Amino acid sequence: MKKRAVKKSSAKKSSRAPSKKAALTKAPAAADADGKLSFNHAMIYVKDVDRSLGFYGGLLGFKLIEDFRYEGKAVYARLRAPGNDGTLALHQAGPDDSVASNGVRLYFEVGELDDFCRKLQQKNFYITKMPQMMPWGWRHAYLNDPDGHEISLYFAGANRMKKSVMSTAKKAGRP
Repeated sequence: MKKRAVKKSSAKKSSRAPSKKAALTKAPAAADADGKLSFNHAMIYVKDVDRSLGFYGGLLGFKLIEDFRYEGKAVYARLRAPGNDGTLALHQAGPDDSVASNGVRLYFEVGELDDFCRKLQQKNFYITKMPQMMPWGWRHAYLNDPDGHEISLYFAGANRMKKSVMSTAKKAGRP
């Protein structure tokens, strides 16, 4: 296998922002050079990896990156979110292992939340709570994956990184 040559970048930093095309084609960094943590992926233990691939890949649109099989059976898969570089790993749980994830919920943001939920329903997927505006300023829908892992599909838009969104809840009289 031939190694690809790696170009060294100059130490000079440009004040110009990278183009959209460059941002889309640039490979994500493996680790932050300053030693800061970078979130890599979430591992989800499941009873049937192929079934979960059907849900996350087929229904939610995640793209398969890696599919590891043992004796013909899927035991591990890694998937990339359709809208960015976020990844999930699906790992086969042992036959006697619980896959319960009390206290953990996965959040996926989608701009056209209502349309996305309608499309899921058209594919006969049950949504436990249809989209509604929450007191903190985000619109949420709730559902469960095939193993019962809780998922929130939501849209926060510009509010996502604002601390002040909780002021909406305070105005509504909630703690």
